[in-house]
Amino acid sequence: MLVRLLYVSRLADPSKPEVIDGILSDSRKHNPELGITGILCYGAGIFLQAIEGGRGQVSELYNHICKDKRHKDVVLLDFQEIQERRFGGWTMGQVNLAKLNTSIVLKYSEKAELDPYAVSGKVSLALLEELMATASIIGRA
Repeated sequence: MLVRLLYVSRLADPSKPEVIDGILSDSRKHNPELGITGILCYGAGIFLQAIEGGRGQVSELYNHICKDKRHKDVVLLDFQEIQERRFGGWTMGQVNLAKLNTSIVLKYSEKAELDPYAVSGKVSLALLEELMATASIIGRA
């Protein structure tokens, strides 16, 4: 059974932005063997990530993320059974919000800054889908 999980977290140590590259590298290395696909959006110290795959694998990965010292304030925004993957072509895509047209983010929030803590999971997922549709995502492999 396929599921999609959406969560938000904060970078535990903002003085170490290179951690993001490590997270992406780990994801791209381990996710294919687990059948995990997804997308990671990062900006202003906040991660927004959608993970898709088998229920057991996604649940195990989320539990790992909750214990990962690189993340803090981890909050589950949405979890649902799905018929098909939305991010199936991605082992882990990345959105660079520093280079993004802020009007896309402003469309889904009160301010032109990423803050999934202030909006619903459905709104956050809609933002990720628009970012994907507007080719704002890098790192498809």
